[in-house]
Amino acid sequence: MMGDQLKEFAIPLIAVSVLHVTATELGMLSAAQWVPFLVLALPLGVIIDRYRRRRLLVLSETGRGLLIVGLVVAAALNALAFPLLLVAVVVLGALTVIYEVGYQSAIPSLVPRDALGSANAKIQATVAAGEIGGLGLGGLILQLLGTTATLIVNAAAYLVSAAALLMMRAEEPAPVTTRRHFLVELRQGVRHVTRDPYLRANVGFSALYNPFAQWVVILLMIYAVHGLGLEAGQIGIVFSIGAAGALAGAAVASRLATRLRTGTILVLCAAVECGALLLIPVVDAAWPPALMIAALAVIMAANGAGTAISNVFLITIRQLRTPDHLLGRVNATMRTITYGTIPLGALAGGFVGDALGPRLGIAVGAILCLLTVLWVCLSPLRGIRHLDDLAV
Repeated sequence: MMGDQLKEFAIPLIAVSVLHVTATELGMLSAAQWVPFLVLALPLGVIIDRYRRRRLLVLSETGRGLLIVGLVVAAALNALAFPLLLVAVVVLGALTVIYEVGYQSAIPSLVPRDALGSANAKIQATVAAGEIGGLGLGGLILQLLGTTATLIVNAAAYLVSAAALLMMRAEEPAPVTTRRHFLVELRQGVRHVTRDPYLRANVGFSALYNPFAQWVVILLMIYAVHGLGLEAGQIGIVFSIGAAGALAGAAVASRLATRLRTGTILVLCAAVECGALLLIPVVDAAWPPALMIAALAVIMAANGAGTAISNVFLITIRQLRTPDHLLGRVNATMRTITYGTIPLGALAGGFVGDALGPRLGIAVGAILCLLTVLWVCLSPLRGIRHLDDLAV
């Protein structure tokens, strides 16, 4: 997770600060990392259900680490240019598809189904901890030591992750062997999602929120650097504190599940996630730097807390509604849609940012993000009383 956050933070900042890309080019770069989810997630979901998932996770982490090493070499030779970075981001995205679909499919083979909520809360807490370390470390290293050192730490994080996966002692059951026809298996996953009302609603939540959140984040990078005059280390502090909000959200997710209706929690999370983004354009360059950083940090912390809690519940719903032998394909189907919309948001955000400026572009993206709240209020998610009621 720290490797992911280093990549998510360092590559856009390198593009803005070192390669001096435009908002449209930054939108293209952001879209490039998500296109593989749209193209590759469904076929990879079938593969993930056919083989032991841990081996595929190790392959993904090792591949990402080695690819970042390649970028280090390019930076050392002064050969790092926008086209090369764009290609590298696409390949990194393909390897990320394997990891994202694989790890969520592997969790139910490690813990009982009645412990999935708690397990997913711990996973989200780990994600948030990785964000805190990765974003803060990334900003500091990038500011003090430059591009090459940042990428070296990024590569090391992925390779350490691969080693940790290899050292896991839990036995992963062998995949269930059945008569296999690739397209038939692929359609089974798609059919399971389209026929289940809770999974359809689950898809809609993320498919609406993700693209507009990405729209806002890429413009926030430009607004923070060129509009507010913040440095890489200061931006890292903002996102690290935002990740601390996500860590707090993940820590209380299980407790909330016992005190409030699941549907109520999801509505509140959507409102907080989207509502916080509306406050970003309020932050002004005339403010003292400390106040700008504090305001953005509080906004991102609120957004992070809402996102972490909703992720815990949405992932758990997905796992409870899906038999283990279908999890890879179901996760892949949902990732295809929910992550497949992100390139559209990134590209649209880049175009709008160039046309209206990053500050007004952020406001437009945040307003459109409110469609997520409307979706949750009108979907079956709002009527869920408790997660255990959804187990199949």
